[in-house]
Amino acid sequence: MNTSRRQFIQASLGLAAGCALCPAMAAEVTAAKKKIPIALQLYSVRGDFERDVPGTLKAVGKLGYKAVEFWGYGGTPKVFQDYSAEQLRKLLDDNGLKCCGMHHQLKALEPAQLATTIENNRILGNRLLVIAAAEDRMGSEDAIRGFAAMLNETGKKLQAEKMRVGYHSHPFDFKKIGDRTPWDLLFSRTDPQVIMQLDVGNCLAGHGDPLAVLRKFPGRTLSIHIKEHEDKTFGSKFYEQVFELCETSCKTQWYIVEMGGDNGFGMEIPRKALADLRRLGKLS
Repeated sequence: MNTSRRQFIQASLGLAAGCALCPAMAAEVTAAKKKIPIALQLYSVRGDFERDVPGTLKAVGKLGYKAVEFWGYGGTPKVFQDYSAEQLRKLLDDNGLKCCGMHHQLKALEPAQLATTIENNRILGNRLLVIAAAEDRMGSEDAIRGFAAMLNETGKKLQAEKMRVGYHSHPFDFKKIGDRTPWDLLFSRTDPQVIMQLDVGNCLAGHGDPLAVLRKFPGRTLSIHIKEHEDKTFGSKFYEQVFELCETSCKTQWYIVEMGGDNGFGMEIPRKALADLRRLGKLS
């Protein structure tokens, strides 16, 4: 078939327009993936932190982490040792750090302590109130049903404060009850406002499937604990899929590294973890 000069020009213009759209289309795909800042769970450096709170926060800030997550809070007026929320907030501000979360004991969310807990989290600038562990609440369907009701009720109380309640995973959360895991039972019974803080390493250690969990409950993993487990390093195909889900469907706001030295001493492992994530193009 012969092609006229006009047809040739029109086809060429169409091809050029298509090529011009390619960068825009590529930009849209890139934009669809969130850039998620990286924080450190202070339990990773608990040995240092218990000895020297100001020095440890300064060291974490110098490494390049954007935020920290506290642990072990029980609803007391002081947040850690003799440090008040105001004192800790000043140390965070002085070192360019945010508070991206706090692990709470169950008693911190009981009615008698809840007001103090809310106030201390407000001062720290934290919106994610995560229960660190509740093994006794995750051992049977009846116990899980009651725990889910407690989380739903607490979540409603926190709405006025623009805070969210959540639960952090441990290996025992994936020991099956019948044909389902306690984790699955819990988050199938909680409201969408209850956040799911999956600890990838703990889930793997309990023979759970982190990818299946993230896919089943999209939009609920506002923060996620990332740690390497056996061959599943940050540079593995497995973690590539974890990052893909977090950066697209999970609404994840923070990657939280929980990897440290023996008894929580030393900065070398947190330093290397952050360096590895940077090499993979993750924000720091």
